[in-house]
Amino acid sequence: NSFAIDRADNNIIRLSQRIPFPGKRTLAGTIAAHDADAAARAVDTAALEVTTAVTRAYYDLWQAHQNQDIYARDRALVERLARATADRYAAGAATQPDVLRAHVELTHLQSKVTTEALALESARAELNALLSRAPEDPLGRPEDPAPPRLTADPTALVAHALASRPELGAQRAVVAREDDAVRLARLDYLPDFEASAGRFVNHDAPDGFGAMLSLSIPLAYKAKYDAALAEARARRAEAEAELRRLEDAVRREVRQAYLRVRTAVEQHELYRNLHLPQAEQTLAATENAYATNQVDFLSLLDSVRTIESTHLEHVRAAADFERAYADLKRAVGVELARNDAATASDAASDHDQGAER
Repeated sequence: NSFAIDRADNNIIRLSQRIPFPGKRTLAGTIAAHDADAAARAVDTAALEVTTAVTRAYYDLWQAHQNQDIYARDRALVERLARATADRYAAGAATQPDVLRAHVELTHLQSKVTTEALALESARAELNALLSRAPEDPLGRPEDPAPPRLTADPTALVAHALASRPELGAQRAVVAREDDAVRLARLDYLPDFEASAGRFVNHDAPDGFGAMLSLSIPLAYKAKYDAALAEARARRAEAEAELRRLEDAVRREVRQAYLRVRTAVEQHELYRNLHLPQAEQTLAATENAYATNQVDFLSLLDSVRTIESTHLEHVRAAADFERAYADLKRAVGVELARNDAATASDAASDHDQGAER
């Protein structure tokens, strides 16, 4: 009835420690290490996403600058044509509707220049936001990209992506964690131990020491451990199925990104080698024909609009290539050199060597 040591007949002061069956703590630590590995791969995934977004925003800004230059050049061209048409009208060689059409086209191009300036500001704000800068912070004019080129082998790119994508690395860590969880569930059938040591302090009897070793009996709750093992196996099967799904998705992403890059390259080459020279020749021929009254002003305006749209499509193809190439690098999971046909295999070898180191 008393907590006073000098009045109680018998006092026991005991320290005890539970000791799991050998291997359980090791597996628990390994499972935690796999969780940490998966979290680290998630950070790598976020870095890839940000890098891709910044690259795409950069070339959006580059395209906006190029479009503004095209509209400015076309405006200067139409201003020259409008002056020439006004002179021809004064000399009786052109009609008043031609003069009016020239001014309408000039107003239309001025509106495009103004609109494109707003698009440029929007692209600049987007890039600043991705760089964690204020929207109004100044940005220089983006440098022109290198000529589009695609030399990498898609099969090598897929193999490299399967080895490098952080999402796959994270899921493989999850699979390894669930494998260890199954092993830990099997160990739960084995008993845990508890060791204790005590000091006896008695009032009217000699003091003494005591020790005890006890163990649990899991078989008394075998159904619970059976259910835990079945759950662990189901989680492992789910993790393996998710890994297969991610691998299939990576293969598809790499192939699709590769085809987008290839399409952009072919479009860029067509515009550079075929459409642009033809549009330039057509404009020059039409302008000469208009000066000699062989074609009307509407034909001349049509040539101006054609060369404008051709230049815009040429710029768009170049920007599409850069954006698609950024998506391809994201799909593969690492930086890709553009002028090395063996990039994928070399990078994969470097990755494997780095992993071994």
